[in-house]
Amino acid sequence: MRGFLIGRWQPLHNGHLTIIREIASEVDELIIGIGSAQRSHTTKDPFTAGERIMMIIKTLKKYDFPYYVIPIKDIEFNAVWVSYVEALTPPFDVVYTGNPLVRELFVERDYIVKKPKLYNRKEYSGSEVRKRMINGEEWKHLVPKEVVDVICEIDGENRIRRLNKSDCEV
Repeated sequence: MRGFLIGRWQPLHNGHLTIIREIASEVDELIIGIGSAQRSHTTKDPFTAGERIMMIIKTLKKYDFPYYVIPIKDIEFNAVWVSYVEALTPPFDVVYTGNPLVRELFVERDYIVKKPKLYNRKEYSGSEVRKRMINGEEWKHLVPKEVVDVICEIDGENRIRRLNKSDCEV
């Protein structure tokens, strides 16, 4: 059985990793979709699709399960979005999402849709990690070490701080 999990991964954090590992124990292969792949360089979406791919692959290489990482750009036509995803990915049997719109779109196409359990959502959220980066607070313990390495390599912490400045501060 092949599963499909989509997220923005801005950035991949320890909650995401726990979910991925649990899903990987339920399926034979896992497709990890990078949603909003075209978005980057904003405070909500600071990392490029390529940077997010690096975060995921570097983190998962120590685990023994087959997976695919596929960037998926947004399209402004929800009625055909599932077909668009199907055209970009290997076939899959079950979808994992907590997003109500994504759930609805896949249910309407007769997919099995499961909601993954969330872990320590107060701290393990991309919003919290990005907020801490902007405010100069400790954030590295919220993400896998490999993600810290990628963010340091691309100077992501300073990028998000620069992006957060107003035009009066630049």
